[in-house]
Amino acid sequence: MEMKTVTAAIIIRDNKILLARRKEGERLAGYWEFPGGKIEKDETPQTCLERELYEELGVRARAGEVIAESEYHYDHGSIKLLAIRAELLDDNLALQVHDRVEWVDILEIMKYKLAPADVPVALKIMESVKKKS
Repeated sequence: MEMKTVTAAIIIRDNKILLARRKEGERLAGYWEFPGGKIEKDETPQTCLERELYEELGVRARAGEVIAESEYHYDHGSIKLLAIRAELLDDNLALQVHDRVEWVDILEIMKYKLAPADVPVALKIMESVKKKS
């Protein structure tokens, strides 16, 4: 089975990180995730993430460096997740594939039912915050 490369936005403000919950009818409904999506042909991870944030959340964003990676094998296919630091350029979220978004204290990420591929990324982010404090 082919491995798809997908992006995930790591958007942090005031020690809180943006999580979005997949709505009913979507794959992984009810799971929280770092928003993002599949890289299409001729896209860089950064242009993919900026496009996906616009399509999924209706916001413009600036994507930066890849800060973590994770691989996960779901029943429906395997993904390589690239976690990319990003900055929102506007705040008017218009949810398409999610039913909720929350700004979550970074050290409380694991209290949410995260999509399995997002768990190693969340743990790495939490670890980096603990080291700084």
